[in-house]
Formats: sequence, structure tokens, C-alpha cells
Amino acid sequence: MKTNFISTVLFTIAGFSATAQVTPIASDSISKEKPLKIRHAEPLYMDLIRDLGARKGEKEWNVGYGIEGHKDYTINHSFVEYEFSPLNRLGLEVEVPFAFYRSASSHEGVAIPRNRIEGVKLAAQYTFLVSAKHQMSMAGGYMHEFRAHSFYSIDHGRGMLKGNSVSPFLIVAKKWGSRVNTMLYTGPEWEFTPDENSRKLFYQVNASMHYVLPSGNFVGVEVNDEISSTTHQIVVRPQMKLILNSKLALGLLTGIPTNFHSNGMSFMARIIFEP
Repeated sequence: MKTNFISTVLFTIAGFSATAQVTPIASDSISKEKPLKIRHAEPLYMDLIRDLGARKGEKEWNVGYGIEGHKDYTINHSFVEYEFSPLNRLGLEVEVPFAFYRSASSHEGVAIPRNRIEGVKLAAQYTFLVSAKHQMSMAGGYMHEFRAHSFYSIDHGRGMLKGNSVSPFLIVAKKWGSRVNTMLYTGPEWEFTPDENSRKLFYQVNASMHYVLPSGNFVGVEVNDEISSTTHQIVVRPQMKLILNSKLALGLLTGIPTNFHSNGMSFMARIIFEP
């Protein structure tokens, strides 16, 4: 009887000991729940700083090329853009755009802008609302662009910095069912050029609607409306996004201005890489 009692006690202690060893391993295997994020279709021209509701550690590279027609010249645009999220819901971006100009007129002596690095854009965006009930996200942000002189002006001693532009913005996005996505991106932009003692104010209203397929590909339209004291330009941009694999996508869009007096058609391609 005594032997059986001792055996029972030892067996019970061993069982508790085994349980104590297993419990920490089980608790370590429980992954931390990720914050809520609603997948909204992102417009391809006025793209976001990061996805709405971005999660810490996300990052993305964008490389793009576009052609834009004007009355007297054609612009060849290109850009490199890096986006990342150091914290949940916070997105940061660095972009370097380039512009190369070619005369579209047969007349000699027509003045056209000079080739340049357009500047360096730095931006931040924070998603302050993610509503699963309403399938809606809202974010606010700020963009600052250091605008550069042309290569010609830099070679002739003008220095690199031409001016600055600042642009706070608001984004509201909503999903209607599982396929239709709408988004509004709006805000003012102030442009300062000290050399010319010039200050300009623009206001942007950019609206988009997309239909997303189960594969993630989408088709849609983006309307870019820019207003100033002297101009009012509206460009309609039909577009599509093709998912090439889990990390790579291709965006294609064309621009159709509502006023062809000084602006012509445009086209842009964007390669999107999420490492």
C-alpha cells in the first residue's frame, strides 16, 4: 500500500511538471492579433502614401513612366517612390520625380520648359478611422515637396532649390459590397517660389471608383480636379491594375482632359513591388 501511495504521488508530480513545461510554449505560439485593415482599391495617379489602415512593417516600391501632351511640347515623366509603415496605421513616403521636355511645334524658337529633377517629395499619412461596420476608412496627411531648378539653371549657378510646396490632405474611402470601391482625396496646395517672389494656391478634389475582381485586378476611373485663382483643370483617367504575382503588379492609365485648349492626352504605367 505504501509503495502504491508513493508511486501515485510521484506520478502526479511528474504530470504537473510536464504541464508546467508545456504551458509557456503554448502561450508563445499564440500570435498577436493584427489591427483591422479594410482593403480599398488605391487610385493609380493620385496614389496614397500607404494603404489605408497600414500595418507596421509594410513597404512598397513604385517606379513609373508617363507621357503628357501639351500645346507646344510633350513631357516625359518618370518617378521612383518608396513607401513604408514604421507603426500601425502610419505611412511614410519618399518620391523623386523627373521631367524631360520635347518640343511639339514645328516653329523654331518656341519656349519650352527645361529638363529637371522636379524635386523631392516627403509625405506622411495616418489612418484615424477604420470601420468594419461601415466598410469605411479615413486618413489625414501632409506632403512637402522641395522643388528643384532645371539642370540648365543648376549648371549656370542657380543652385538646386527653386521653391517649396506644402499640401495637407484628407482621404475618405468606402467599399460598397465586396467589389465596388470609392475614394475621395482632397486638400489645398501652397506653392512658394522665392526667386520669383511668387505664391500660388491650388485646391485639389480627386475622386475615384473601382471595380475589383476576385483575383485582385481592378478597372476603374479617377477624376483629378485642380482649381486655382486663374485656372480650372479636370482630367478623367480610366485605369486598370494587373496582379502579376503575390509581390508584383502593373498599373496602366490614360488621361483625358476636359479642355483640350492647352492640354492633350496622357498615358502612364506604374510598376508596384511589395517586398
